[in-house]
Amino acid sequence: MTNSSNVKEEQNRDLCHPVDREICSASPMPMLVINKELKIVYANPEAYETLESNDENIVGKLFSSFFSSVPAPIVAHYKEVMETGKTLEDETLMNVNEKKIIHVELLLKKSTISPNAYLYFKDVTELKEKERKDHLNVHLLSNIFQNASEGIVLFDIDGNINDVNHAFSLQVGLDKDEITKRNISSFIPENAHYKVDKIKELISQNKKARGEIPIKKSQSISIVEFTTSPYVHHKLHMAILRDVTEKRQMEIQLKRNEELFKGLFEEAIDAIVLWDQDGRVLKANSSALKIFECTLSELLSKKIRDFVYPLESQKFDLVMEQLYRSGAVRDEVLFLMPNNQLKHLEFTSKLHSVDGYNMTIFRNVSERYQMEKELRESEERFRKIFEGSLDGLLLTNHNYVVVDANPEVSNIIKLDKDQLIGKDVREILNIEPGEEAYEDYLHQLKEEGQATFLQTLTSSRDRLQYVELSSKYNLLSNLNLTIIRDITDQIEMQEQLRKSDTLSVVGELAAGIAHEIRNPMTALKGFIQLLENSVGKDHEMYFNVITSEFQRIESIITEFLVLAKPQAIQYQETNLIRIMKDTVELLSAQAVMHNVQYEERYQEDLPTIVAEPNQLKQVFINVIKNAIEVMSDGGVISISIGETEDGLIHIEIKDQGGGISKDKIKKLGEPFYTTKERGTGLGLMVSFKIIKEHKGSVQVESIVGEGTVFHIYLPKS
Repeated sequence: MTNSSNVKEEQNRDLCHPVDREICSASPMPMLVINKELKIVYANPEAYETLESNDENIVGKLFSSFFSSVPAPIVAHYKEVMETGKTLEDETLMNVNEKKIIHVELLLKKSTISPNAYLYFKDVTELKEKERKDHLNVHLLSNIFQNASEGIVLFDIDGNINDVNHAFSLQVGLDKDEITKRNISSFIPENAHYKVDKIKELISQNKKARGEIPIKKSQSISIVEFTTSPYVHHKLHMAILRDVTEKRQMEIQLKRNEELFKGLFEEAIDAIVLWDQDGRVLKANSSALKIFECTLSELLSKKIRDFVYPLESQKFDLVMEQLYRSGAVRDEVLFLMPNNQLKHLEFTSKLHSVDGYNMTIFRNVSERYQMEKELRESEERFRKIFEGSLDGLLLTNHNYVVVDANPEVSNIIKLDKDQLIGKDVREILNIEPGEEAYEDYLHQLKEEGQATFLQTLTSSRDRLQYVELSSKYNLLSNLNLTIIRDITDQIEMQEQLRKSDTLSVVGELAAGIAHEIRNPMTALKGFIQLLENSVGKDHEMYFNVITSEFQRIESIITEFLVLAKPQAIQYQETNLIRIMKDTVELLSAQAVMHNVQYEERYQEDLPTIVAEPNQLKQVFINVIKNAIEVMSDGGVISISIGETEDGLIHIEIKDQGGGISKDKIKKLGEPFYTTKERGTGLGLMVSFKIIKEHKGSVQVESIVGEGTVFHIYLPKS
């Protein structure tokens, strides 16, 4: 200690009353003497030891320097106590040094001898730390007790319940207040009370008990695992209970599953084989023995690969590689059995499936394979029939949308297959929405399973096309089959037959009429000639009219006779241009009377044809005469004859009359159909008949208000 320190210490001691110093030195507790300036003037050795310091670092310091960790108001209160002479007991913190703080119990009191004050203090840091830990442990145990997932029960030696946690309340389905009024035996079924007695016996011997015991829960019984600990708190014992009901049920279920697996393994229809990493068979069921056509001992001595058909070995190796990569695989391979029988086996393999071994389930699909082969062949036959059918075939769903179509449909409707697929039949065939006939067809199809519908289409050449739909409902799975036929030729043939029937009737009628009229006509003509000679010229005009009408009647009768009986036709090389010029010259007078001119165009070096000249002249007369008569205001008749690219002779006769509507054009050539006021309709009918007999054809074009064109096509000789 330095001289200055000694001097300072002597000065501080002088400030401390000798009695105060003696009291401080004699105190068994650490003690400080504090003067009225609140400085420490004396400290006993216990204080130096507790504060881990010496006299130099304590005496002369303000007492507040040791309470820097205490809030200022409390330190101020300490000063107030010392100034007023009061006594104060407290627990607080003291700073030993910059790094250490201790917990102390202090007594602050006024000296009765001097103005100084006494500060007694005791280090209770360890005690407070122990209390803190004890409190923490109690709090922790309380949390564990209340929040544990297992049920916990505190009970005395007689089994009376003192406390339970929430988990136990849930286990038995009762509130804590109800449980603590009961004995633990009340929760145990009577047939298990012997276990309770055994537990009490072990507890009385200060031993733990473990095991399983049933407990009552509402209207059911649960199985719990329990552990009892004796004397955990005073005279209370503790039991921890874990509900293992589900665990036991799972174990029972597992056992049942094992038995079930064993039963399924043995009784399974499919072959089940367990094999090791080398592919060697370890176990197989009876179905496997049947499939592989061998005994169990024979099968256990082989590998699965031994049964693979040699040509399928490479495929089998690839399948096994995939199995080792992915852990599972499904495929089909051809196997060769010991009896040289080939079998297609479908199999599913899984690695480490049962007890670490690999499992493969086999199924004989040879029959299915054969059926699939036959099905494919059947589908191919169906497809060939479908694609090669002479009728158009459509497959539609129940919304009548096209699913498939064969090439003939495209030929009939003139649409590519891509334009048909996915479209409604109405759209394809231009059927108007709500068309009554089509709705009736759909209704009949659903009700009776089949129906027929006729639709008329217009081709690019304005030619009517008749399409017949014959449908079968739900012929295949949710598919309807519709057969489409172009019956235009059939309709036209029926129309021609109808016309032929009419011609036959007209012919028979014409023969009778011609015979019945011609006889009286001969007599009438004779008497008229006699009358004409005997009567004067005053009635000449009447006789001219009568003679003209007789000639008209004879003309009609002649046309009747053409229809009535076949004519003896003498075919010969014929110059069409010469016949046409003779016809034009013959009708020139009539043309002049109607103010009609001719415009003629003839091909030079036109080939001759084999024909009956007089009949062709009759045709030309009928057509040109009609043309003259329809042009009441005069005009030009254009006549041309030439050769077409396809080797036919084309005769074109065009007038400038009023024209004919399309619906009337269809009826031209029918018996007694005419557009003229005094016509009979027999002229064109005879003309069409003559051209047909010459293996030719007639086409009529007409525009109302502009005129009509007759196209006559005849073959060359």
